[in-house]
Amino acid sequence: MSRTSNRADGDIVQDFLSVADLLEEPQLAQLYAYLAREGEATVQNVMDDLKLAQGTAYSYVNRLVDAGVVDVTDDEQPRRYAAREIDLTVTTAAGDREYTITPALIDAVGRRETNADIDTYIDRHGVAGLATALTYAVARDRGEVTHRLMAEDLDISPLAAEMILQALRPVVHEHYEIEEAGAGLEELAIDGDGADDA
Repeated sequence: MSRTSNRADGDIVQDFLSVADLLEEPQLAQLYAYLAREGEATVQNVMDDLKLAQGTAYSYVNRLVDAGVVDVTDDEQPRRYAAREIDLTVTTAAGDREYTITPALIDAVGRRETNADIDTYIDRHGVAGLATALTYAVARDRGEVTHRLMAEDLDISPLAAEMILQALRPVVHEHYEIEEAGAGLEELAIDGDGADDA
């Protein structure tokens, strides 16, 4: 579902409205993220792995199919479903920044109901703010930034930055290739200037 400039405006609007449902309802986001991780799954798999009642599982899967973000990959019973790739760039209402809606961001939103730190962060900063925090979480795990740099850049407390970075860490490791960076920036920040005492 990547968007390019040759798409009709109506298609882009419809795609955005479909994705907006995922961002508004954590249960749908969680289901989408599950299907994206698994590759393919049946409704029974969804019921077992996400602990959903049969009626709820069918309802959610059908809503995602109707929205065009999940495809039926096998019509034989039991039907199998797979998530479509989502890569949609939107601009905030204020027009001051863009962010990209990706499976990783949808996964983070899906964890809102089970992670109070993500829930609080979305309440305070919105999904656009969470997208920015996710970018910092990836950079932090790659050893490129610290929670203090994030806090300074975003004008939030270092504690708030650390809390959201920790909350997003499982999402980062689920969706991004992260190589161990040895002595990262966090160690330098803890040690002061990094100079040897000897």
